[in-house]
Amino acid sequence: MPYRICKMIEVENGHLLSKHPDKCRFPHGHTRKVELVFEADSLDNREMIFDFKLIGRMIGDFLDEYDHALCMNTEDPQYAFFQQTYGDRIIGFEGEDPTTEVMARTIYEHTTAALQRFVEQPDPEYPVRPEVRLYKIRVWETTSSWAEYLG
Repeated sequence: MPYRICKMIEVENGHLLSKHPDKCRFPHGHTRKVELVFEADSLDNREMIFDFKLIGRMIGDFLDEYDHALCMNTEDPQYAFFQQTYGDRIIGFEGEDPTTEVMARTIYEHTTAALQRFVEQPDPEYPVRPEVRLYKIRVWETTSSWAEYLG
């Protein structure tokens, strides 16, 4: 039975869903909670999967890009206008709406790659063993709605 750890990070983030038939096609925001769940079959020599500090190092800058940013489908007719007006505060999703499900997958892919970098180039203070895996990402859109992605 594997051990698991979870870190939750809050991000204020907006999106618009151009394929949506109702209000979600308009720009709106959420206080998103991102849960990152890692697992390993054993503990390290400190009785941990790895130190929680590393999660911030792995994903902190990436999630900061989403903070107070608007996520949009690059095929939305207004994408170029928003990008020109707000610059790097607009995050384009190539040909797909930035639903909570898509955001969970995107964060999962980024975190998996970051975890691999920490395994291959270990931090001397906080090493990560090759057996550590990212189990899932869960993104809360509201206090009662979430989507998750398991690779």
